[in-house]
Amino acid sequence: MSLLLLVVSALHILILILLFVATLDKSWWTLPGNQSLNLWIDCTWINDNKTWACSNVSENGWMKAVQVLMVLSLILCCLSFILFMFQLYTMRRGGLFYATGLCQLCTSVAVFTGALIYAIHAEEILAKYPRGGSFGYCFALAWVAFPLALASGVIYIHLRKRE
Repeated sequence: MSLLLLVVSALHILILILLFVATLDKSWWTLPGNQSLNLWIDCTWINDNKTWACSNVSENGWMKAVQVLMVLSLILCCLSFILFMFQLYTMRRGGLFYATGLCQLCTSVAVFTGALIYAIHAEEILAKYPRGGSFGYCFALAWVAFPLALASGVIYIHLRKRE
């Protein structure tokens, strides 16, 4: 049982790390010339005067939705980990981790929805930038975090506390 708890906790921490990096790092979209854009602020390198030009991200409503959903997924994932630790030490023997599993399932839905919105509406979100480019590694990390959070939620729902 302790090995299972260790694996479940390690999986949860891995999901948290993936979500933190995906939300806060700067590579949701890679422009031609290896410049990257993130969810929060756009900084591009200007070769003429060798400086960075930074501005707020697009005021597009879809971008705001992606921001909100990614932050919500982080909050839900942190909450579910705290809830898991609380249930682990206070729940009676034989109890199920339904609340933790439900929080993780909501985390996976939030990540899935945020990444899907970004994928579908990338042209609208990136309208002020030159054509071309590709999705960055943070976008890929969000897609990796989705099935892991989904699996984690299902595991928590079926996990029963034993002595």
